[in-house]
Amino acid sequence: MNREVEKLLPLVQKPARYIGGELNSCIKNKEDVDLRFAFCFPDSYEIGMSHLGMKILYSLINERPDSWCERVFAPWEDMEKVMRERNIPLFALESGDYIKDFDVIGFTLLYEMSYTNVLNMLDLAGLPVRSADRKSLSPLVIAGGPCVCNAEPLSEFIDVFEFGEGEEVMNELLDLYKEYKEKNASKDEFLVAASKIEGIYVPSLYDVEYNGDSTVKRIVPKSGAPEKIRKRVVSDFDKCYYPDKFIVPYIDVVFDRATAEIFRGCIRGCRFCQAGFIYRPIRERKADTINEQCRALCETSGYDEISLCSLSSSDYTQLPELLSKLLDWTIPNNINIALPSLRADNFPDELVKKLNEVRRSSLTFAAEAGTQRLRDVINKNVTEEEILTTSAKAFAGGWTAVKLYFMLGLPTETLEDVEGIAKLAQTVVDEFYKNPDKPKGKGVNVSVSASSFVPKPFTPFQWEPQDTEETLAEKQEHLKNSITSKKIKASCHYIPVSFMEAVLARGDRRLCNVIETAWRSGCKFDSWDDYFDYDKWMEAFKKCGIDPHFYANRKREYGEVFPWDHMDVGVRKEFLIEENKRAHAGLTTPNCREKCAGCGAAKLNGGKCDAMHKSMV
Repeated sequence: MNREVEKLLPLVQKPARYIGGELNSCIKNKEDVDLRFAFCFPDSYEIGMSHLGMKILYSLINERPDSWCERVFAPWEDMEKVMRERNIPLFALESGDYIKDFDVIGFTLLYEMSYTNVLNMLDLAGLPVRSADRKSLSPLVIAGGPCVCNAEPLSEFIDVFEFGEGEEVMNELLDLYKEYKEKNASKDEFLVAASKIEGIYVPSLYDVEYNGDSTVKRIVPKSGAPEKIRKRVVSDFDKCYYPDKFIVPYIDVVFDRATAEIFRGCIRGCRFCQAGFIYRPIRERKADTINEQCRALCETSGYDEISLCSLSSSDYTQLPELLSKLLDWTIPNNINIALPSLRADNFPDELVKKLNEVRRSSLTFAAEAGTQRLRDVINKNVTEEEILTTSAKAFAGGWTAVKLYFMLGLPTETLEDVEGIAKLAQTVVDEFYKNPDKPKGKGVNVSVSASSFVPKPFTPFQWEPQDTEETLAEKQEHLKNSITSKKIKASCHYIPVSFMEAVLARGDRRLCNVIETAWRSGCKFDSWDDYFDYDKWMEAFKKCGIDPHFYANRKREYGEVFPWDHMDVGVRKEFLIEENKRAHAGLTTPNCREKCAGCGAAKLNGGKCDAMHKSMV
């Protein structure tokens, strides 16, 4: 460990966040590698150590003999304070070395509210936050993750964005970097060459022009950069790289368990859900492959819980077979299996029987809307009857806690729809008490979580306005007043954070100045309610002469050019427009296994999509 860093540890609350040395962390001799990679997560250690993407790419890069990947997390306020007081730059956990001396600094962008932390970490490292002010090839600042589908609000801070899945494109980018480093090439030469790799977006190679009404007029590539940046996908997901061990943290983290990714994409097409569209096409792993990955992770890490990760776990076609294989060895070893993201309309008796063989926790269902009318608008093809039937099965199987997730502010929502949330939660409570097979001597707990709808790029609702903050506050209050049972506990998200998320999600390059201004005024850890400072953000918009409501609360026309229109996620814009029209007509679209809707994402995988288990062009 860096001796200067070690001196700081007695001065902070959780020194284990900064010491490294955990089981399965990778230590190499820096003299034996050609490339040093700092994998930066722009949030706390506890959040970052739960992120599956970081675990995958950390191991993938470290399997390269020529590279050493180390972890870097955003220091908590107490640690940052002493680092700045003593002029200690941002450092990597494995070696304790300062990341300003690394070859590549990579950020993962999971949520928009982490953007100020990206700038803060670059500044803590002793680097200029703007790409144009970092003249040399080293360190190269790159970023990946779901937010890259609209990277424009960070376009003046990041040199290179990886668009799509990183398991293959990461190695291609590092190979190119090594080649250009060895021939002492300039940063500009490298960036032009990197733009030729599929899935690589170099924002400095694009000019953006605006109309008089502040909408985007056109996006113009230069220096031979492609007109459209095509999202990178891994074709054979069953053979896709996956680590056989995870780093085991010293302290509690949010998700401290083995995680197996069972498939990518989603068959459902919920019109508000960005992940359901940007992770298409559907690709599954085989049950045998997942079973062996889980066994390896438990053996190498000592975990006693496995989470089967996907956007909709009960839609995995081999789930009963997989559970049978897992239960053969997890039950004797007292290892629990967690199944997040279950569907209320796909909860067969066989699955209940399998789940009865593992430790019970609460069951979580995303109903999203309180009335069938609104569920049809958002294409959430779940009925109240299916929710109640599924709840009855769960109660008969011994469960006594149910979590229901909803959204407030969905397009066309009325106060009657808001009341429907409370009524639906009450029917679930009633279902428990009228069920003759319910657990004896126990009560039921129904948790209602209501987030605020945020319109996101590459969804059918990308044209929709977000409700004003006043309207959302009225709906939150109406929901709480509509709940009369003590068996139901409701929680609502902090509205100003949802507003800022909406601004950043659909923002353009002009927000770069706003983000930097907000950060310089002290904004950071904006996804944490205790740190988010709404007034500072609003002052930053005022200083920059930008109206945030232009991005959050304005309805778009179908012909408007979006800041992200040069990014090709695979899903056709015409398809999204048709889905938007169907939403306003109250029409649902069948899931991908019932009928292919022709979204277009299969083109990224040679016309193949596992949703139909056949080729589709």
